[in-house]
Amino acid sequence: MTTLMFILGIVVFAVGLLVSIAWHELGHLSTAKLFGIRVPQYMVGFGPTIWSRRKGETEYGIKAVPLGGYIRMIGMFPPDDAGRVSARSTSPWRGMIEDARSAAFEELKEGDETRMFYTRKPWKRVIVMFAGPFMNLVLAVALFLTVLMGFGIQQQTTTVASVSPCVIAQSENRDTCKKSDPPSPAAAAGMKNGDRIVSFDGTPTKEWSTLSDLIRDSAGKEVAIVVDRKGQEVTLHAKIATNQVAKKDSSGTYVQGQYVKAGFLGFSSATGVVRQDLGQSVTWMTDRVGDAVDSLIALPGKIPALWNAAFGDGPREPDSPMGIVGAARVTGEIATLDIPASQQLAMAVFVVAGFNLSLFLFNMLPLLPLDGGHIAGALWESLRRAVARVLRRPDPGPFDVAKLMPVAYVVAGIFVCFTILVLIADVVNPVKIS
Repeated sequence: MTTLMFILGIVVFAVGLLVSIAWHELGHLSTAKLFGIRVPQYMVGFGPTIWSRRKGETEYGIKAVPLGGYIRMIGMFPPDDAGRVSARSTSPWRGMIEDARSAAFEELKEGDETRMFYTRKPWKRVIVMFAGPFMNLVLAVALFLTVLMGFGIQQQTTTVASVSPCVIAQSENRDTCKKSDPPSPAAAAGMKNGDRIVSFDGTPTKEWSTLSDLIRDSAGKEVAIVVDRKGQEVTLHAKIATNQVAKKDSSGTYVQGQYVKAGFLGFSSATGVVRQDLGQSVTWMTDRVGDAVDSLIALPGKIPALWNAAFGDGPREPDSPMGIVGAARVTGEIATLDIPASQQLAMAVFVVAGFNLSLFLFNMLPLLPLDGGHIAGALWESLRRAVARVLRRPDPGPFDVAKLMPVAYVVAGIFVCFTILVLIADVVNPVKIS
């Protein structure tokens, strides 16, 4: 049964992956057709075609390797200064440019002269290239909201799970009290397991984050704490101790290995599945976008540890980069967890949503062959033409993005090497969930 559920989880991720890819390419396709660009192909996957059907001027199909997708637009790059599209140079770098330019004019038919991608105004090209990543962002937001507002997420609550008998600095990493340790304020006040803290020093406490901040800011104060105990409200009185506790960052996340002096009550909060309202969901998603951007910026610095995890004896860090195989494996493990089926589904949807958010951010990098590289080229062309108009100079014409193809090949090569490294790490030393 466990193996079957593991396979089912992988299938769920695979379906989510295919839908995400198809959705991304649909953004490019729909806007390209909107602006009159001819699109001969819309494909999900790479490699041999296993199914296709032509509708109108476009062939729609599915290929054997579901690791990406593409649409083919006529005239992605302009012709060279002499109007040629197929001349081949002996220089390898120049050859890359000319090969890309020649490929951009494949399947050119009579009447396509006005339907090529490069002939569209820069703002239209920006929309076409941005539409793909934007579709991933829309899907990510929709999936996140579905889970946050529909299923709820595991988070700390204001219910007491256990009461600490004494005050112990969190940096000491011990549970046993010493004779020299003073009693915790919670224990001294008579707090019990199962109490739900309704208010703290007159302030209502519906969320754990609010309660935690109030406790931390009340070191040395005598406070009244109202708890709901089996349906009855009971008022407790405690003098908040000063203790060494885990540091929080600006988003309220605990910073591992860092501590500060702050107020301490002395209890552990229970966790539960809590549905979020729209405002909480937006805040949560904003924080996750910030985390994703930080992770993308920090990606190069994580490569040595990833290499050591793949080829050495180093541990695989929980925040280590993870590829499609790793994400599929995690989704499979989620399906085997001893938690309600609704939470299994919610966690699997979270993985797919996170994948779409990563696709959006990664594709927006201003590098070819990514969508962001084409967007940057169109914006640069618009700027050049605007400057020429202001200075009353001749129109410089379309910016030849094909000249950046050598850079695109380097970027693609780095990406392929990184993908292989992540794949090996995902197989030999995968990220695991608890």
